[in-house]
Amino acid sequence: MNNIRLKSSLDRESLDDRLQYNPEIIEFFLSTEDLQQSDHIRARIRELRERGIRVYLHHPTRYNGQFLDILSPDPDRYRYYQESTELLVKICHEEGAKCVIHANYIRSEHSEISLERTLLMKAEIEKILTYGRDVLLWEDSTDGLFCYANPYLIDEVIVPLELPVNVDVSHTFISFHGDNDRLREVLERTAPYAQYYHLVDSMGEYHDSLPLGQGLIDWRMVKRIVNGKDYIFEINLNGGHIDCTPMVESARYFDSL
Repeated sequence: MNNIRLKSSLDRESLDDRLQYNPEIIEFFLSTEDLQQSDHIRARIRELRERGIRVYLHHPTRYNGQFLDILSPDPDRYRYYQESTELLVKICHEEGAKCVIHANYIRSEHSEISLERTLLMKAEIEKILTYGRDVLLWEDSTDGLFCYANPYLIDEVIVPLELPVNVDVSHTFISFHGDNDRLREVLERTAPYAQYYHLVDSMGEYHDSLPLGQGLIDWRMVKRIVNGKDYIFEINLNGGHIDCTPMVESARYFDSL
């Protein structure tokens, strides 16, 4: 079966569970602890590349238990955001991978939307683009500045910067409270900049991370737009996050459309 594209941790048991399905793409969801073992990250990338599997990394979501934000007023979290991004860009350049990064998360501090704050975020992104443009993909959150419900995001940030993005279909759907027409508009407008997608279903009310076909997203519409690009099925898992069956079943659903 084609289009088996999965999320994993670096853990051997989780990775082996996914490798049994001969995936085309693996995205490693990284923690701050993982970044303390950069040789381990490199070894995993090389292992998969030898098997012909494309590799994406995901920048850590938290530092010291708090969500990261590119505009964090906490000097320590701001420093970690910058240093960890530089490290992951270096790994990607040297090992032939790409990395998904968030400018903010749903629980980031000071997430109120305004043109002024959007332009502050843009300036911080520009600094990182000077060294990471070719390997970083910027992912949207369900709210906050880097969310498609921010009316300034596309016109003031993505278009002028020609920003490479990873569109999380469920995040976008949730940000518009379950509106498939608004989701389609974003997918069409971002298509020139989107290199990668997270495919996840949702009821459109909160971050529920459902298998495809169990929510309200119009997947036939989505498939028409994302076909031919890279994506993974990023479904929340139970039982220790090892058994990736819901992701594989989502791939089968998507393949059948």
